[in-house]
Amino acid sequence: MALTRTLLVTVGSVTAYYLLPLEGHGTVRASVVLACGLAAVAVLFGWEVLVITRSPYPRLRAVEALAATLPLFLLLFASAYFLLGQSAPGSFNERLTRTDALYFALTTFTTVGYGDITALSETGRVLTMFQMLGGLLLVGVAARVLTGAIEAGLRRRPHGDRPPE
Repeated sequence: MALTRTLLVTVGSVTAYYLLPLEGHGTVRASVVLACGLAAVAVLFGWEVLVITRSPYPRLRAVEALAATLPLFLLLFASAYFLLGQSAPGSFNERLTRTDALYFALTTFTTVGYGDITALSETGRVLTMFQMLGGLLLVGVAARVLTGAIEAGLRRRPHGDRPPE
């Protein structure tokens, strides 16, 4: 069930990314969309932590939470890169399609490096640095928070009532 939920969230998010009308918006609107989206990801993550602490399978729920939160985080930045590329064409060394923007977001998150698509404008570089910091926070802080939620969830169960995970 957890795998199905995660797959549905990921497929739904990627589908929305490709189908939602993103063209024709300025950088201010893109910034607002990104800020609201990141706030929504933070709220979702907080809710997931609460669910983990109350779940009979906290480890499984933690993996599910991370698997749902990470694609949303990456798609938000891909949307911001796409919108920036549309509103300020000189921001990257080439015009970004949605797939290019998603590729750039994933490349930045995984720290693989660049070579093909690079941020040229200050705005593009600031946005990229913001994603880098956010990615580090997501991996570092989220791992710690999820570990704490798992421990809290395991403590809530009676010692003799531990279902296998």
